[in-house]
Amino acid sequence: MEPTKTLFHLTRFSVYLLPFVVVLGCGKRAETRAAAEPPGGAVTLWTDSTELFMEHPALIVGAPDKFAVHLTDLSDFAPLRSGKVTLRFEPKSGGRPVEVVQEAPSSPGIYGPAPSFSSPGVYRVTVAVESPQVRDTIHAGELQVYRAASEIPPEQGGGSGGISFLKEQQWKTPGFRTAFADTGTVAQTFQAPGEIVPAGGRLAVISAPIAGLIEASGVSRSPVPGERVGKGEVLAVLTPVLGEGGSSYAEARAALREAEDEYARAQRLYQAEAVPQRRVHEAEIRLTAAREALTGLAGSGEPRKDGKLVVRSPITGVVASRQVPPGSRVDAGAELFTVVDPSTVWVEVHLPANQASRVRPGTGASIQLPGTDQRVQATRMVSVGSVVDSLTRTVPALYELANRDGTIKVGTTVQVQVRTGERERGIVIPASAVLEEDGRPIAFVQVEGESFERRPLEIAGSDGARALVRSGIRAGERLVTGAAYQVRLASLSTSVPAHGHEH
Repeated sequence: MEPTKTLFHLTRFSVYLLPFVVVLGCGKRAETRAAAEPPGGAVTLWTDSTELFMEHPALIVGAPDKFAVHLTDLSDFAPLRSGKVTLRFEPKSGGRPVEVVQEAPSSPGIYGPAPSFSSPGVYRVTVAVESPQVRDTIHAGELQVYRAASEIPPEQGGGSGGISFLKEQQWKTPGFRTAFADTGTVAQTFQAPGEIVPAGGRLAVISAPIAGLIEASGVSRSPVPGERVGKGEVLAVLTPVLGEGGSSYAEARAALREAEDEYARAQRLYQAEAVPQRRVHEAEIRLTAAREALTGLAGSGEPRKDGKLVVRSPITGVVASRQVPPGSRVDAGAELFTVVDPSTVWVEVHLPANQASRVRPGTGASIQLPGTDQRVQATRMVSVGSVVDSLTRTVPALYELANRDGTIKVGTTVQVQVRTGERERGIVIPASAVLEEDGRPIAFVQVEGESFERRPLEIAGSDGARALVRSGIRAGERLVTGAAYQVRLASLSTSVPAHGHEH
């Protein structure tokens, strides 16, 4: 497979990868080497499936030395733990190629082949990987082999510098990922404050239909805040008290029993042909009226034969509040329970008046959960207002969010990234690559296998998954998209990592 992207660092080696620069990627730094040791070089490149970071010594005829070949499986950014690697050096001027094979890594992800050259010149380098994780062929450019150390050009520059984050650190950091910056189009966005509210029809406030006493035995079994309840599940049992609706409830129950008896008697007499059908119809009308009267007094309660009212949940959801002290007296209309179905919520956004006109029906939005890196996309726009609030100078808008796992809590104040109907083309990077530092966006670019740079960014917009960058990143650069905060911590450290490569 041909490499899809190749990164040659001309500050460290030429197009022929001339080994005249001190390698600063390893834990064993240049200052620990013998002063007379010729400087080497390195190459970093990526294919669709593999990352190669290869450090090499100065190549001299008859003086074999180990390469440090670091191989990463880009499907999960783990080191290659097994498999054969073949390095093939083909003379550009013709002749017999040099080939060296290592059957297994010396440590996870690291191979140390030691080729020996009998002729000077420029060699084309190919790295063939045969592993259960990855099968790949990587064309790694060209290397210069010198006849003697005296022919090696003097060292140029002072190394790559940057933030050191070794391959062993990358492999051991959970979630570490990198990706290329690319060109594309992203909807322009702006930020607005918002609040998570229950979706329409997914909030139920259960009140006492009449004055009564809360039955103690029912309270002991009733759900507590945070507990899930099903539609129709018993929440409490209420014993009506006389007065303030209690007497009317008792009278309505008595009237219903009387209407039921009268209707049954009318049916019997009609079957015996003792009364006309009109008598049955009149009794049925009085029975229906009695039932409606009792239902109106009972409200959301369900009358029992013993005269008590069973209060049930009208929806499936989670109990948000409970105010039912056992044995206490409650007035008609007193709030007993609040039940919320959090599987779908709305975010109520306050659009600034000067930005509201940019929002079109069907445009999306996303929120970042406070205290996390998780960003949630709105599933749809529910509505957008047409009147500016005279006090806040904002326009209300509602977006719907899926919340099956209950991560988004009702009542949370959030910052909402609102997409407009306008699109802009430019450099596009994963939104996960963007960090905030002192209130400004930054990202970390992988300039070499183990060297990174902190880059301030100018963000033009984001659709939640991708960010449009006006400055700070160029297309084709590789940047950290997962566990970028760990690289930031490494950038704050002034010490050299204590461990070196396990070459």
